[in-house]
Amino acid sequence: MSLISNHISFLLAILLGLALSSCEENGNPQQSVPSVDTKRRDEVLEKANRYLVIQEEEAISEYVERHQLNVVETGTGLRYCIVRQGDTELIKRGEVISMEYEVRLLTGDLVYSSKADGPKTVLVGRGGVELGLEEAVLHLHKGDVAVIIIPSRLAYGLLGDGDRVPPRAALVYKVKIINN
Repeated sequence: MSLISNHISFLLAILLGLALSSCEENGNPQQSVPSVDTKRRDEVLEKANRYLVIQEEEAISEYVERHQLNVVETGTGLRYCIVRQGDTELIKRGEVISMEYEVRLLTGDLVYSSKADGPKTVLVGRGGVELGLEEAVLHLHKGDVAVIIIPSRLAYGLLGDGDRVPPRAALVYKVKIINN
């Protein structure tokens, strides 16, 4: 919870800074509608975003280390570890695959699973799933069992899914690709 508190405190400080920057030099509030220095605002928001991305990357690295996973990291920040490799070719775009899965937060909290919701069927390359999951399956074979760690920007982003995945949540998928 302290990580979330730190993020909230940091964002509140940024918002306070933006609010104060809309006041005149002498500290008196402007009489008309305050103009926003868009360049300054964008710089502050960019800095805040960089900070949050770094914090998330550190949390993912700690998760990987704590679980002693031998992960491969892609250029997008997606990480995956093949626990047991299937004996077929790599999955390709246009293929239909099914998978058994568990989706957890970095805290270990279970958010979705195929035991409760049934296997997930995906037409690879056509969307309909998180960007990170779409990318990850292209590194897998039918029959593979893998752990996939998806940064929030490749999952549900700033808002979460509006149900069980909170805002800015990295996801840990444990999947088994079912041969069709």
